[in-house]
Amino acid sequence: MLDRGVMLPGAFQAARALATTRVLEPADLADALEILHRDPVANAFVATRVEAVGLDPWRLGGEMWGWYDGDGVLDALCYAGANLVLVSACTAAVTAFAERARRQGRRCSSIVGPAEATASFWALMGRSWGPAREVRGHQPLLATSVPSPEIAPDPLVRRVRRDEVDAMMPACVAMFTEEVGVSPLAGDGGLLYQARVAELVTTGRSFARFGEDGQVVFKAEIGAVTAGACQIQGVWVAPEHRGRGLSETGMAAVLEVALREVAPVVSLYVNDFNLRARAAYRRVGFREVGAFMSVLF
Repeated sequence: MLDRGVMLPGAFQAARALATTRVLEPADLADALEILHRDPVANAFVATRVEAVGLDPWRLGGEMWGWYDGDGVLDALCYAGANLVLVSACTAAVTAFAERARRQGRRCSSIVGPAEATASFWALMGRSWGPAREVRGHQPLLATSVPSPEIAPDPLVRRVRRDEVDAMMPACVAMFTEEVGVSPLAGDGGLLYQARVAELVTTGRSFARFGEDGQVVFKAEIGAVTAGACQIQGVWVAPEHRGRGLSETGMAAVLEVALREVAPVVSLYVNDFNLRARAAYRRVGFREVGAFMSVLF
C-alpha cells in the first residue's frame, strides 16, 4: 500500500503545475490576513498596511501577489510596492514570485524580509535586477513583551506635537541618510518623506527628546502597528550627544508607551554590524527572535 504522505513523481509534477500566483483582490482580504497573522512580529510592516487599507493596489501603494499551492490554497504573499517583501514564502513560492518579478521588471527601491526567503529570492533575481547598491544579509529581528527591566525611561522623551514637524525633519533626514546611504530628499525634494514624517507625528507615533535649543537630541517612531505587534524604527541620537546612553533610556521610554498603549509585543530590526546598537537594545530587554535581510538599490 502506498503511504499517503508520499507523492509519486508524476503526481508531484501535476501538483506543481497547479500552483500559481496572481494579484490579490479585495475579496481575498481574509485569506491574506490569515497568512499575515501567522507571524505578527515578522509580518508587522505588511500587516499594518493591509489592515489599514485592504488589498486595493492604489490604496495599498503596490500589488499584493498571492501564491497558491497545488491544492489551490493561498499559502504565501509578496508585497510589491516601493519595497518588495516576501511573507511566509516556501521555496516553491519564492521561485514563483521571482518568475513574476522578473517578467514585470524592478519597480522597488529595496527588497526586505525574512532572511532565508529573501536570500533565495535575491539569488534568483540578482542577475536580472542587479547590481544592488548594498546587500545586508543578516539583520537580527528583536522583540520584547515587557518593559525594560534594567534601564529607566528617559522622562524627557515624549510624543512629538503637530507643530514640531519642521523641527523633526532635520533629524529624520539625518537618520535616513545614515541608515540607507541616500537622502530621502532626492527625487521629489522630500515631499513624500515629509508627508510620512507628518503622518507619524499626527498619529502619535513619533517620539523625541528636544534640547534647550529646540533641536532633536533623540528620536524614534513606531512605524508599523497591528493588533498583535508593533515595530519601532528610525532610532537616532544627535552625533554630539552619542555615547551618553540616551539611545537606551530613550528606547526604554518609547517601549513603555508602546506596550501600554499600542501592542502587546514590540519589535525592531538592526544591522548585524551595528554592535553598539545591538548591545543597547539588549540592555533595554529586546531579544533576537529571527533575522531579516535587505537588498538596497
